[in-house]
Amino acid sequence: MVDNNMPADADAVSRGVTLFVGRMTGDPKLAWAFEGFDQAGLQRHAFAFVVAALGGPDLYLGRGMREVHASLKLRNEHFDTAVDHLLESLREVGISDGVTSDLAARLEPLRRQIVTA
Repeated sequence: MVDNNMPADADAVSRGVTLFVGRMTGDPKLAWAFEGFDQAGLQRHAFAFVVAALGGPDLYLGRGMREVHASLKLRNEHFDTAVDHLLESLREVGISDGVTSDLAARLEPLRRQIVTA
């Protein structure tokens, strides 16, 4: 159950995350980072992360951002591309520009944990 104070509909977020994961795994600049990952598990983790980032409950029970991404040697362009894919996916399912702008601002501090190259 998603908190009623969350500024986005959980069903829309779920659809947006499905689009997002498809874009990430289909993007030649990023697909290599997802080789061997269970797509359904990736979607569950991404959904939990996005719900929390939008102000809903923290449903994520996995490893921290730094730990998950450390071995990937991601660069700023990887981070930017991933955020762009997420925001575009959420907008495509009807999440407002205001909400996605707020989300982008909340994601920016994670750059220091994810970008390691």
